[in-house]
Amino acid sequence: MVNSVTTRKGEVVQNPKIITKLLNHPLASLIWLPVRVWLGWQWLEAGLHKLENPAWMQTGVALKGFWTNAVSIPASGTPAIHYAWYRALLQMLLNAQAYTWFAKLVSVGEFLVGIALILGIFTGFSAFMGGFMNWNYMMAGSASVNPMYFALSVGLVLAWKVSGYLGADYFLVPRLAGLWRHEKEKVSPIPAGIPTRAKAR
Repeated sequence: MVNSVTTRKGEVVQNPKIITKLLNHPLASLIWLPVRVWLGWQWLEAGLHKLENPAWMQTGVALKGFWTNAVSIPASGTPAIHYAWYRALLQMLLNAQAYTWFAKLVSVGEFLVGIALILGIFTGFSAFMGGFMNWNYMMAGSASVNPMYFALSVGLVLAWKVSGYLGADYFLVPRLAGLWRHEKEKVSPIPAGIPTRAKAR
């Protein structure tokens, strides 16, 4: 089975150095830090607003209204939802009155994503969950800030190793990486006095 893409000469296709550094180098965390904290703050504010609103945390009528507007098909013009299967999904949730508990899930989820991004806790996963919520908002016909939030979330997910480096992930990622590491790389100590680039004869 082919494990890598190669050129016609048999050379492995490498990622551009700037992309590799942006997604893997610890210094790149200085770039991702303001992105992560700013995006986290947006989610935190949105979550707090919903947590303090009875229409989200008690009755769920706020989400019911959003879903109702999303599934409605106007007499003229383009409906908010382009895909019929997604409209059917929201209609099913409306008929089951799932908004009564789903609104609470959305509110708490936005709040937790905001906290996790600001503190750099499992940044890649947190950004993925935030991006998933943005995707659902866009699928329901709500553009607003969601495309930009989604794009930033994708960047944080791709740079998951360093996007939370200046945060709790500094401690969490090394421990987490050990869960899927099959073989531990053993580094042989180099005897004193032998140049590091010396070749064995």
